Formats: sequence, C-alpha cells, structure tokens
Amino acid sequence: MFEGFANVWTPVTLARRLKGSGPLAVTVAGERLVFFRDGTGKVSALLDRCPHRGVALSLGKVTKAGCLECPFHAWQFDGGGNAVHVPLNPDAKRERLFATALPAREIGGLLWVFTAATDQPEPAEPQVPDSLVRDDLARTFIEVEWAAHWTRAMENMLDSPHVPYVHATTIGRFVRPLLKSDSTMHVTWEDTSYGGRTTSWIDTENPASGALAYLDFYKPNVMVLNIPVPKQVFRMHAICVPVKADRVRMLVVGARSFARLSLLNPLFNASNMKIVKQDQAVVESSFPSEVPPAADEVSVRTDRATLQFRRYYFEELKPSSAPPRRHLRVA
Repeated sequence: MFEGFANVWTPVTLARRLKGSGPLAVTVAGERLVFFRDGTGKVSALLDRCPHRGVALSLGKVTKAGCLECPFHAWQFDGGGNAVHVPLNPDAKRERLFATALPAREIGGLLWVFTAATDQPEPAEPQVPDSLVRDDLARTFIEVEWAAHWTRAMENMLDSPHVPYVHATTIGRFVRPLLKSDSTMHVTWEDTSYGGRTTSWIDTENPASGALAYLDFYKPNVMVLNIPVPKQVFRMHAICVPVKADRVRMLVVGARSFARLSLLNPLFNASNMKIVKQDQAVVESSFPSEVPPAADEVSVRTDRATLQFRRYYFEELKPSSAPPRRHLRVA
C-alpha cells in the first residue's frame, strides 16, 4: 500500500469536508480511504473497501452508534476496523472479519492519516507547525488539485529562485526591485528534527537581520513560508498530497496574527489562489512528471533546497511501501 509514500503522517484534506454524519472518500497515494466520525465525534479512517466483497464503504452510512455500515450487506465496522455487526450471521466470528484501519487525526482544520495499517507498530504523533494550531492566529484554507506528480509540486514549494519570475505580479514583486543583472542569490539549508529550513537572500542582504523570509520543510510534504511582517506572524502552508501518479491535492493554509476578522478571509484566499494558479501552470508542464534522480537533470547552486528534498524522496520515501493487512475469506 501507499507505494512511495508509506509509513508517514500526512494531511489529506480539509476537515470541513467531513460534514454531518456521513462518510468521506479520499484517495491518497493510490489508496482509497474513507473517513468518518465515531459516536464521540472522533475521526477514524479505513481503507475504502469492505473485507467481505470489496465494496466501497464510503457508499454506506454512519450509524447512530458511530459505526460505518457497508452499503452491500450492512456489515458495521467501528473506527478500529472491527466488525461489530454482521446481519444474518449471528454465529460469525466477528473478530476475524475486520476492515483495515489507519491511524487518523484532526489537527489544524485538516484530516491527517498515517499511511500504514493500525496492526503495524504504533507511530509517533505527527510533527505539526505551530502556526496550524495556535489559537491566536486567523487561518484561511484552499483545496485544489493539479495534474502533476506530488514531488514536482513539493519541489516548487521549496524553490526560492522562481519567485521573482513566476510570481512577478504577486509575491515576486517585492523581490524584483532587489535584482540586478549580476545579482547572486544565496541559499542555505539546515537539517531540523522535522525536516529542514532553507533561507535565501540576494547579494549583500544580511541573513542575520531577521527580516528575511524562510521556508520550513516538514517531512514528507508540508512547506511553511514565513513572511516577514514586523511584530506579526504571517505564514503560508503548502501541503502536497499525492492522489495518484498524475494528480496532487494542494492544501494551502494561511495563518496571520493581524487583520483577524473572518470577513477578510475571502480577500486573503483570493490573493493566495492567484499565487497557486501561477505555480500550477508551470508545475503541470514538468517532464517527466515525477522528479527524476538528481543526475538526470542539470542543477545549480541555488537548487540546494530542492536537491535536499530529492535526496530525501529517493532515499527514504521512494523505496517504501506499507504491507497490506490480510483478510480471512470465511468465518
């Protein structure tokens, strides 16, 4: 399961999509998942197929007790994948009729999942940027899909040199006045417990001034851009969720300590969407769709951050796959 994206915590979609008492189908790295809330409101996730006849559980309903009922034969499963009711078969050994459950969380307005079944070793909790969960920040949310491999989208989010060109009419307009024909961009990378931090500056700008933007990379697929605003917090989170080989779900979360009135959110979202569309046009044109090994493309000094991501992808993620949980045929 989850070839090339196994055994990691990842946000998968906006929590507000899980409306009311119904289930929600979401595809992550080629695997169909279904989210639902149990009787206490806690989020649960199962592979979106019944172990009985492979039907999509997301076509079913959530019972008053918070169990997910299959639409085919009305088998009911709790958040741990346990069969709690098998109609017409009172003698069935329900402990052998389980669906495949995955660890799930609801954090920062997002639904998260760990890409391995719950019968695997218990994962550590996800490392989450504080700006996703701080109560003193206003947040905006965007969810769109691109026709691209998630790795190209992720590298784009870690790439500082494209900003003054691709985003010349948006965020790049603040950078372009700094550029001269012989300008030099300096790019640093620092390993962190959650992934890495990359900082960039042009020519003689002092990186110790504290006035620079920087990017944090949270493995496996979260970028946090710190936008320098005096005495304020202003951050953009770009999350690149693999759907399948040629599709990526882009989650963009803005966080700010100023202008916190919710009626201003549409203005911030409109600005963010314009930036997203500028990136989309470029990323979707990339060939090959998936990032290749570093030796297969030419690179320069300012590619330091994207090369760090590519190394992580090929050394840690690409070889990974989570073993499927086996089901018994008769009980």
